[in-house]
Amino acid sequence: MPVRTRLTRLLFVLTYPLLAGWIAALPAAAQDGEVVDEIVAIVGNDIILRSDVDGLVYGYIQQGRTTYSPELWREALEQLIDQRVLTILAERDTTIEVSDDEVDQALDQRIQQLTAQVGSQAQLEELYGKSVVQIRAELREEFRDRLLAEQYQNRKLQQIKVTPSEVRAWFRQIPQDSLPTVPATIRASHVVRYPDPSPEARAEALEIITAIRDSIVTGGASLEEMAELFSDDAGSAQNGGRLQDFKLDDLVPEFAAVASRLPIGEISQVFETPFGYHILRVNSRRGDVVDFNHILIQIDRTKFDATGTIQFLSVLRDSVLLHNVPFETIARRHSQEQLSAQRGGRIVDPRTLERDLVLDALGPSWRSTIDTLEIGEISHPAEVELLDGDRAFHIVKLTRRVPEHMLSLETDYARIEQYALQEKRAVEMRKWLDQLRKEVYIEVRGKAEALRVARN
Repeated sequence: MPVRTRLTRLLFVLTYPLLAGWIAALPAAAQDGEVVDEIVAIVGNDIILRSDVDGLVYGYIQQGRTTYSPELWREALEQLIDQRVLTILAERDTTIEVSDDEVDQALDQRIQQLTAQVGSQAQLEELYGKSVVQIRAELREEFRDRLLAEQYQNRKLQQIKVTPSEVRAWFRQIPQDSLPTVPATIRASHVVRYPDPSPEARAEALEIITAIRDSIVTGGASLEEMAELFSDDAGSAQNGGRLQDFKLDDLVPEFAAVASRLPIGEISQVFETPFGYHILRVNSRRGDVVDFNHILIQIDRTKFDATGTIQFLSVLRDSVLLHNVPFETIARRHSQEQLSAQRGGRIVDPRTLERDLVLDALGPSWRSTIDTLEIGEISHPAEVELLDGDRAFHIVKLTRRVPEHMLSLETDYARIEQYALQEKRAVEMRKWLDQLRKEVYIEVRGKAEALRVARN
């Protein structure tokens, strides 16, 4: 039996005291190359498989947080049980609703985080054997359920506060010789623009996709064969470019426009999306659900002409400095990096969503720009390797710089307050969850064994 990829392991798992952490694990496999799975717990009408627990444990190990132990496995099982309990009770609460926009935003954020972790979208698709479009579609309902659970949990979390006296008491319990050193950090905002591919790179990709279409339409080649040989969509290429039962709303607009009107069985003309050039054949269409095969040829974005991008960023910088247009407004309107644009340009770590960025962890292209800035200044356009690994150009506004120092109430009150709040919430949430468990049928069957996941 082939290795089964369990996409639900991309979902967030409610962990304590980490609270709503997002954990990603690699596909699970038995040691002998076959999947040997079993039910290890029943929660309401839901089941938890051994591979679910193994996947969560492996995610922790991959993050470098711990090594495997039976205690860790049992802890992971308890966390998954907690997650199922919250989901079940949230579904019973008719006052809790999750919109399609909220699901889309959560999916976008998770895909960006995963892309940052593995290095690129292509590597993500290769790792999971599916295109990003497939990953989004298959995770959609799971994300909706988990967001319901998160809302249910947040109602309780919002009731838990810490007072200034509790913060000071929490800090005083740390021995002075054990106080950690806080590394130098910065806060910044930026406007990002991706340079347009060079005319040569665009022409090269267009020539390839056109030749492929000609081979299918006039040369008798099959779209499936050509997709396996040439498509840059790693997730669908191995299946002959086939993607089944996709809602049009889950496709980028340019792709959806063609898929919605192309006659069944015909090969489309070449068309472009943000991913590159495509050709498409729709196999069936039922309302807004389509089954199709496609071929993608990406444009080589390492070959680009930066002149226009730099000029455009310079104009944006002048708009702020000379015409008093708020930097946040410029970022929301013109930045092409979605994660920061929707925050008015504020830069966050894509893995943790923290605003305080450790200076030493930033790449040379970041530091060479930031080192020239005083608080409130805006840089000239510069090339950068973004935190998700993509290369682009940006202008940066430095809003805060904190040098390396010993943790103290005077300089780090907000950070210490969060530590104290997390600890208090962890204690209170554990009590609350123990009470909630009494409202749901739970049967635990599995015991910890050797971790059965791929280790290469």
